[in-house]
Amino acid sequence: MTSQSQGIQQLLQAEKRAKDKLEEAKKRKGKRLKQAKEEATAEIDHYRLQREKEFRNKQTNVMGTQGNFSAKIEEQTTEAIRNLTSSYHRNMESMMKKLLSTICDISPEIHPNFRHAV
Repeated sequence: MTSQSQGIQQLLQAEKRAKDKLEEAKKRKGKRLKQAKEEATAEIDHYRLQREKEFRNKQTNVMGTQGNFSAKIEEQTTEAIRNLTSSYHRNMESMMKKLLSTICDISPEIHPNFRHAV
């Protein structure tokens, strides 16, 4: 009987060791999966940053030339406004005189197409 109980004890101990090994293997597998996930995330972040940097460089190259165009257009617009304003101030008084004379100086005349009924 003692040999049977010894055999049972050995089987229980072997079962416990196997269970411990399985738990340890599961823990190692979990650690490896977590580490692989972290490495993949780090690699993805690195790739994303690299692509964003390349995109920003291309965008600044393209937008830089557009920025120059925008500055030139802004400068031309400002110059045109300045010219129009100075022209307005130069010609305002003479135009007002012309308008007032046209409105106020009325000379009644018969229209050339008017036919006098006989």
